[in-house]
Amino acid sequence: MPAPRASTALSRFTVLDLTRVRAGPTCVRQLADWGANVVKIEPPEHLDASDPPGGPRDGPDFQNLHRNKRSVTIDLKSKEGVAVLRRLAARADVVVENFRPDVKIRLGIDYAALSQVNPRLVYASISGFGQDGPYRDRPGVDQIAQGLGGLMSITGEPGRGPMRVGIPIADLTAGLFCALGILVALLEREESGKGQEVQTSLLQAQIFMLDFQASRWLNAGEVPKQAGNNHPTSIPTGVFKTSDGHINVAAVGGTMWERLCHAIGAQALMSDPDYATAAARSKNRDALNSVLETYFVKRPSAGWVAQLNDAGVPCGPIYRIDQVFADPQVEHLGMVQQKESVRVVGQPMTLGRTPSRLDTVPPGRGEHTAEVLREMGFSDKEIESLREGKIV
Repeated sequence: MPAPRASTALSRFTVLDLTRVRAGPTCVRQLADWGANVVKIEPPEHLDASDPPGGPRDGPDFQNLHRNKRSVTIDLKSKEGVAVLRRLAARADVVVENFRPDVKIRLGIDYAALSQVNPRLVYASISGFGQDGPYRDRPGVDQIAQGLGGLMSITGEPGRGPMRVGIPIADLTAGLFCALGILVALLEREESGKGQEVQTSLLQAQIFMLDFQASRWLNAGEVPKQAGNNHPTSIPTGVFKTSDGHINVAAVGGTMWERLCHAIGAQALMSDPDYATAAARSKNRDALNSVLETYFVKRPSAGWVAQLNDAGVPCGPIYRIDQVFADPQVEHLGMVQQKESVRVVGQPMTLGRTPSRLDTVPPGRGEHTAEVLREMGFSDKEIESLREGKIV
């Protein structure tokens, strides 16, 4: 019986997942959620008894990252295990790994080795800092990339020192960019018939995500600084205290500024020379924020959110995570998917004919070893021999 798939969109592709922790699994999750036949390759339990990075298999992190996959155990430190992987790679479309660059070469499972058995193979690698260069062999994790990539220097309040972002954004974006690279390589393969190597790193992803802040330096010579909750260039945009909490307001440009003044009954600010132009509002941002807060603090958050949105001024609440998932728009979008006792955040985009769903919960270690090996051409006798030798 064919393995269940989360979608039909990528169901013709087989992916070998050699990744661990977060960036790599984030990449492969994209492929699994859109229906690729994802086989998660793990070490047998007797070779991996330590506390796993990211927490236990039944923990929320693992449940989130490894849905819609099957699991096979292989001892890749043995020649026999590498031989098994090479047979699997010969029939796969994609291999994804996030070993440190030297490890895969030492094991003999790098692109040069596996492309010999399958020239159509798309081989994707995620590292901390790149597959070569002076930092090639450094261990890389998200927070290090956030600092080295400049993000922590522009996050947080002025004068409070560097601040990390509250999610592992370098890990997550590296995974998403890697998935995008894989899809581009698969599209190109339809023309050339050849596979290729796809590479990204936490550092590259983090620098790309600097976006307009990087462009301010590259094209205008400006070194962006921390701005706290204020938008660095669009003013007034930020967090304002209300009578029962806080709200976000984004009055971008002259038209929005005038709408805001009318909506809160502060028309006099429109002709005040300190605030009449964008340049003046930027120069006097702190004073303007203080003045605006004297209006907002008079009423509850919900009233302001409704009133400003009705006036065409972007405004929204500032939720705790539990409040996010109770919001009616979030519920309407169907962002939470459930299978058995597992609940996860679903894909943030929809496809009309080939939607994604939570089809299978994360697998047990090696749960599908025999099943997958049979599909890949191994005989029952070979599988039993591999089990007896503790190779799988």
